Amino acid sequence: MTLRGRARRALEPVIGPDRTKRLGAMERDWRRRAARVLEPPAPPAPPKASPPAQAPAKRAATSRWQPPDPFADFPPPSHSRHDLLAQLHERVQPETYLEVGVRWGDSLTLARCVSVGIDPSFKITRELHGHIHLERTTSDEFFAREDPLSVFEGRPVDLAFIDGLHLAEFALRDFINLERHMAPGGVVVFDDMLPRNPLEASRVRKTRAAPGDVFKVVTVLRQNRPDLAVLPVNTSPTGTLVVTGLDPSSTVLGDRYEELVPFLEARDPQEVPDELLHRTSALEADVLLNSVDWDLARKLRHAPAGDPDLRAFVNHLADLPRIG
Repeated sequence: MTLRGRARRALEPVIGPDRTKRLGAMERDWRRRAARVLEPPAPPAPPKASPPAQAPAKRAATSRWQPPDPFADFPPPSHSRHDLLAQLHERVQPETYLEVGVRWGDSLTLARCVSVGIDPSFKITRELHGHIHLERTTSDEFFAREDPLSVFEGRPVDLAFIDGLHLAEFALRDFINLERHMAPGGVVVFDDMLPRNPLEASRVRKTRAAPGDVFKVVTVLRQNRPDLAVLPVNTSPTGTLVVTGLDPSSTVLGDRYEELVPFLEARDPQEVPDELLHRTSALEADVLLNSVDWDLARKLRHAPAGDPDLRAFVNHLADLPRIG
């Protein structure tokens, strides 16, 4: 029934109590409807002020990493690992470059030559330059191929950077596989060779910065390959290792690998030699970069492994002053 019809019915004579009750209900309904049509809606009532909520108690900061032990004492590094690698690119001037452990591309972005990057799960966020080949695979699988470095068209590797799994046995295998393809006067750079305390050196990661136990490669190379120049370098955050005087025909490390496995895979806690922990046997980066005749190094790069001039150059590197 319309509003007008209801009004007409309300004016009819009242007959009996039922009619009166019904008419009263109709009137109340009519008034409510008329009010909604004729009057503007009342403004909403302001919300009742509620007492200020108490700020939730701050949760204690939690981390999956264990707080690190105090760092060992050693001179503040003048270069970071990437600073050193960038300077080596300038001095070595490689025609071929290989990298194990690409991740975001922070080191591969330094290359300006034909390059190969190996990483099973790289996620490149940096701009890359030059002729770059990315291989989404493990280094063991890559080097097991029939001709893994065909992209270099028969040329050996001039400069390489090893920053794969932070476990000693994998880092050593990367070097064994890589040396077969290196120029004798080429340069291999390892990352994470100077942990700052034993906790950082754990095989099972416990700290945010986690070089792992790859520092053992220094001991293995010194004890089994005296023909190499093995040069730890004091860089931030966790040191690097530069190796040259390579012999692509050497099988010493491959032949002794199984004997070395118990040492390489020794369980935590790790015992880091004091000379590495305090970096007394390391070079300052400036000594390596500025005390070496890099023109001669480039000239001797592709000399045979036993070339006397190359051997003399390697011996000179071994005599460079250490932090001591």
